Amino acid sequence: MPKSSALFAVCFVAGLLGALVSSTALWAAGEYGVSSLLGVQLAPNFKQSWLFPQMMIGGLWGLGYFFTVGIPRHRRHWIRKALWFSLLPSAFTLFYLYPYVQHKGLAGFELGMLTPLLIFLSNLVWGFFTGFFTRLFWGR
Repeated sequence: MPKSSALFAVCFVAGLLGALVSSTALWAAGEYGVSSLLGVQLAPNFKQSWLFPQMMIGGLWGLGYFFTVGIPRHRRHWIRKALWFSLLPSAFTLFYLYPYVQHKGLAGFELGMLTPLLIFLSNLVWGFFTGFFTRLFWGR
């Protein structure tokens, strides 16, 4: 398998694992009352029917992350690039998914005024762990 194809697969798997950690953190925020403390009505159930689509979407965003680290001379600062890239899923969720697909208002404000903060932090967790796992699996 060529190296770029291997890195493509690594980015997908890292995105899956990043989404697993991020989804677990989002569930824990709802379970332990952090979401309600912030006034956000976002407390997902930790079930396969919710978790697996989150992981697949995280893997697909991981494929997008590949384009930031796919060129050999750009393969440094893995976590920093993933943190910057995590702004894209945040923007997609806040400005497309919530208003047009789920009808929760622009930036999900119908769920609470601090919904954008919670989504942004959740995607930062995804970005950190996606960059971490990509670097871990890819090695030097």
